Amino acid sequence: MPVINVKKLDENAVLPTYGSEFSAGADLYALCDEEIVFAPNETKFVRTGLAMEIPEGYAGLIYARSGLACKRGLAPANKVGVVDADYRGEVMVALHNHSAVEQKIAPKERIAQLVVAPFLKASFLEADELSDTVRGEGGFGSTGRK
Repeated sequence: MPVINVKKLDENAVLPTYGSEFSAGADLYALCDEEIVFAPNETKFVRTGLAMEIPEGYAGLIYARSGLACKRGLAPANKVGVVDADYRGEVMVALHNHSAVEQKIAPKERIAQLVVAPFLKASFLEADELSDTVRGEGGFGSTGRK
């Protein structure tokens, strides 16, 4: 299990926590002095007050919290945020209100989840031709049932 060094940039910041023994994502908490109000279709950056040292070969992936997204329409604006191993700034969550009504985030409310995942770094080589497959150039729904 990788160890993530976390620096509190504010004494009121809350370290990420796992909701259960087998949770893949650790909850990230809002750092604010008062409620943050989101108008319908509005995006705001929400502070966590934390900086992290993600190990080399890993990335911190910021996903929506399912309850917040499905019940209240608040989810990361960029769908999945990426915290790279060499980033040392504050982890921020760009939350977007997908609902038709005003939504609020309270201080220290859980706003997103962080999944720390290994990744493979690729080399990209320009080629004149690509190998042939059964699927070929079929995209977007081309392998589904008709």
